Amino acid sequence: MLSTVRVAPLQRVSHGGSGPHRRSRSTAPWLRVLCWLLLCVTTTAWAEQSLVQGARVWTDPDKTRLVFETSAPIGHRLFPIDEPHRLVVDLDDARLMTELPKVDLSDALLVGLRSGPRGDHHLRVVLDLKQPVRAKSFVLSPNERYAHRLIIDLTPREGAVGRRVALPTFPGAMPGRVGSRGDAPPAFVVAIDAGHGGEDPGAIGAAGTKEKDVTLAIARELARLIDQEPGMRAVMIRDGDYYVGLRERIEIAHGHQADLFISIHADAFSNPRARGSSVYTLSHSGASSASAKWLAKRENRSDRFGGVEASNTSDLLETVLMDMTRNATLESSVDAAALVLTHLGRVNELHRSDVQRAGFVVLESPDIPSILVETAFISNPEEERRLRDRAHQRKLAQAIMAGVRVYARNYPARGVMVDTSPRGLREVVIHAGDTLSGIAQRYQVSLRALREHNGLKNDVIRVGQVLSIPEDS
Repeated sequence: MLSTVRVAPLQRVSHGGSGPHRRSRSTAPWLRVLCWLLLCVTTTAWAEQSLVQGARVWTDPDKTRLVFETSAPIGHRLFPIDEPHRLVVDLDDARLMTELPKVDLSDALLVGLRSGPRGDHHLRVVLDLKQPVRAKSFVLSPNERYAHRLIIDLTPREGAVGRRVALPTFPGAMPGRVGSRGDAPPAFVVAIDAGHGGEDPGAIGAAGTKEKDVTLAIARELARLIDQEPGMRAVMIRDGDYYVGLRERIEIAHGHQADLFISIHADAFSNPRARGSSVYTLSHSGASSASAKWLAKRENRSDRFGGVEASNTSDLLETVLMDMTRNATLESSVDAAALVLTHLGRVNELHRSDVQRAGFVVLESPDIPSILVETAFISNPEEERRLRDRAHQRKLAQAIMAGVRVYARNYPARGVMVDTSPRGLREVVIHAGDTLSGIAQRYQVSLRALREHNGLKNDVIRVGQVLSIPEDS
């Protein structure tokens, strides 16, 4: 409660006799109290307002996403207006402290954004639209990278023009396979997942290189190589700067009936001297090392940065999550990982010489062999520089492709005709129970030639090791 303030009566004093009059200094307490009261009211009103400190727009094939970053949780309401199509976003007790982002002209839904005050303390943002939309909004709590966020996702209203082009099918295609042409056998489909994206930049190097940009560049190069390979086809999980939820990535791969899933990343660690490539497969029983466990925990937090509701779960994984340690999918994953790791070691130093295992959410598909490739450490200044280099990105993609090519011969897609005779398989992954002499006999090569071709000093081999079969022996 404010206490009563006694104010002295106004007096007038003159300056130089006939000069102008002014209030005496005795009025100062009254003026100071009045100003103090006005300041308190204004400051209190401002203190209660949420500040919109940032705004971003992301466009992907399925939706347009608008992100408001705010200083506190913010109340909001959405309502559409037709003729012309608009979506009004009313933000309660909010002030805009940043410029609204410009919208890409190619966006299928948005024309532009504009804002203005609503009443004394509220903010109104108007989204000018190209077509009617459905709007979904949710809020995200702060994390180590972002403050409070209000997410608004826009999708075409039912009956409006859609965004994603339907997957092509052709006469004579085998049932259950996508993209086969005429009477040709179905392609071996590789789903390529460029890690992070959009709201989630991933790790950031000392020079400012963002992991999401590096992974997309390598993924696009790998997709180009795969599409050039006879009998193979690439599917990009994301092909732009937008975020895809971890479990949605699995669902996209399933929608294309992928035969192999490859998630591409660029590692980071607190020690800038850490370097080299690694390849991971899924483990439900624990990570193969402390660093693998730490990495999986960090990567699995991507949904928090990318803007995915905590309640957003996948029907695919809720129906069944197999014990992959007893499933052939895991064995196939390990084979693919070992082959890719071997070829990566020919263009880049290896951080670990054997396949690593950890509980990565993005690798949890129960029936698609899945691997995660850490191409290099973006936190290492030298490797960051190389990751930015297009020629080195191409070498990394070529190394991954070399491993995929051998894997596809060993594990062909249904209906794909390949040379599956021992002579057609020039690299082999060692499994439990394999012996060097048994492999030499299986591939009809001499033990000595096999040993010399792989630089072995004796007949000791290890599980997961990749041996190259000599052409002539």
